[in-house]
Amino acid sequence: MGPNEIFEWFNQAPIDKTWSFTNCKPSDTGKWTHGYHRYPAKFIPQLVERLMDEYLTNGNASVNDPFMGCGTTIVSAISRGFHASGTDINKVAYLMTGAKAKAIHPDHLEKKVKHFLSEICNLGEKDGLFNNNQIHPHIPERHLEKIDYWFTESTRDELGKILSVIRKEDESVIKFFLLVAFSHVLKTCSIWSQSSTKPIRDLNKRSTLPYDAIKRHLLKMLRGNSQFYDVVPSDVKNNPDDYLNIRIGSAEEQPVPNNSVDLIVSSSPYVTSYEYADLHQLSTLWLDLAGDLKEYRKEFIGTSYKHYDHKVLKGQIASEIVSNMVPKSKKKAKEIEAFFIDMQEVFDESYRILRPTGRCCFVIGNTKLKGVDILNAEAFAESLQYAGFKLDKLIKREIPLKILPQKRDEKTGRFASKDKADSEAYPTEYIVIGLKE
Repeated sequence: MGPNEIFEWFNQAPIDKTWSFTNCKPSDTGKWTHGYHRYPAKFIPQLVERLMDEYLTNGNASVNDPFMGCGTTIVSAISRGFHASGTDINKVAYLMTGAKAKAIHPDHLEKKVKHFLSEICNLGEKDGLFNNNQIHPHIPERHLEKIDYWFTESTRDELGKILSVIRKEDESVIKFFLLVAFSHVLKTCSIWSQSSTKPIRDLNKRSTLPYDAIKRHLLKMLRGNSQFYDVVPSDVKNNPDDYLNIRIGSAEEQPVPNNSVDLIVSSSPYVTSYEYADLHQLSTLWLDLAGDLKEYRKEFIGTSYKHYDHKVLKGQIASEIVSNMVPKSKKKAKEIEAFFIDMQEVFDESYRILRPTGRCCFVIGNTKLKGVDILNAEAFAESLQYAGFKLDKLIKREIPLKILPQKRDEKTGRFASKDKADSEAYPTEYIVIGLKE
């Protein structure tokens, strides 16, 4: 399809309400291990499961997600006994997915969690471990100033002692589990505004005590693991490394051979949306996952810190979006150009790893920034063809459950409250499906 045919294809696409999953409750979308860690803009497992129902007939299938994020696609694939692979440049996302995709024997996990809670239960009490010099707080020295910006001294020291106890755990799957719980409660225990996904301090916030927060969340995670353990096939539980192949790394380089994947289901970052390195900075700081946050940000696709001078953007639709942005903001135009160039390389990699007759399903929405229509989905469709895919299907869905800011100020491009904004940010989204013939 040429650009005009693509636009016509999109214009004629009706909203398919069966893909909105409006009947799903939070307990459905957060089932199993999906509720281990907060994550913005994640799609729900029901979407992945339906795509697997439609496109996978092989019981030994392989599923990939080049932007695995918090692991929704990976966990869904593992739950059905499929081989799952993927990457994410975000080291916190890798931690989440690694924990969520491993089904641990419930009795063993409960024993481990109870022992851990017994070790930290007196933290903060006058005669407890808080004042026990044998428990030294583990606080990354090079990030101390930034940690002190977000946490009170007493909370910082208590979290440091909890982290010291976690670091003593020698069973890696248990350590991952505990680290995810630790990461999840950091925002609640900090003075980061609880209602904001952006890094904003709330000096009047009544932060939750670390022990209370992590105990409550670990009990929830125990229930999720037990439910997940019940649905994961025995062979996968007994041989998890044979089925799970995930890496920290770029979406342009997947850890699987040519022609080895049956289905790709992914949602890429949005060039106009979140800085994921900033959103997860509390975890990045505490777990010492990056030395220089500014340099770390540059590795992310969709970041405002990236631009290219020597790479060529192929697609006409993407090029026109960039051209339309130039009069508004040359800087933003370069960011958008870099985003579409990166995605072009992701689609090339997707074509490499898929088997013939395999499909890639990219979930993406359109928006408007500084008065310019950012037609991500149409640009993706054209770019998929450059990679060699045939455009197979287009699904247009409403996103009532997706955790995204829904309003944007057209002049500034910033997300805003509903009463102050004048345009929808992501009222609907598309699933663009490419077929490797």
